Amino acid sequence: MSDPEFTTVAKVGAIAEGTGETFTVNGRIVAVFCEKGSYQAIDDFCPHMGASLAAGYLEDGVVACPWHAWRFRTCDGTWCDNPTLKVDTFPVRVVDDEIQVAVPPTESGSPDSDNSSTDADPSDPA
Repeated sequence: MSDPEFTTVAKVGAIAEGTGETFTVNGRIVAVFCEKGSYQAIDDFCPHMGASLAAGYLEDGVVACPWHAWRFRTCDGTWCDNPTLKVDTFPVRVVDDEIQVAVPPTESGSPDSDNSSTDADPSDPA
């Protein structure tokens, strides 16, 4: 297995302490959080109803969904109320002044890939 490919998402300091920001990396929407000077990256969508976790409340390594307060650990994606449910997490590193995240490309047909087209011809069976 090869090393993950890292993508620069922001400069150090661009994500305020105690907050998250949303970035699209390799077709996935990722929430990157800054807490106590370190960075964590998880899937941005809450599995409950799809709210942006980056917009949630972050405290002590846990982000609370802004819609219904489902809480996820940013270090491993675990739902605090039921550890059998997780959101994906992604490696983060800081190189010089760049925050970089490694997100594998989405596979065609996966739930995260967008196979819709606004330009599709409704008479085309494809």
